[in-house]
Amino acid sequence: MEPNLAVKRLAALAQEGRLAVFRLLVKAGPDGVAAGEIAQTLGLPPNTLSAQLAILVNAGMASSRRAGRSIIYSAQYEGMNELLAFLVDDCCQGKPELCLPAAQAAKSPACC
Repeated sequence: MEPNLAVKRLAALAQEGRLAVFRLLVKAGPDGVAAGEIAQTLGLPPNTLSAQLAILVNAGMASSRRAGRSIIYSAQYEGMNELLAFLVDDCCQGKPELCLPAAQAAKSPACC
């Protein structure tokens, strides 16, 4: 992963609202969550949520699809795993066991 992309993805998660949205999407799994349900669950106004989701999608941390009249958002597990792998690459000066849980998660193809 290019460092610029890692910075973009970290920046997308470096805000409390966006982090909450991303964690909700990760918890929901690959089926995703409708935008209205995200707004209701997190108590976010629709315009704020829309901006938060746009940043996550642009960074490759979330994706969207239309289902009837709803837009369903899902976490992008590949993007998340790439970021985790980048963060723990060359971990701990030859002591990868110190980063083991994160390193194992980063190497899994998808969490769900």
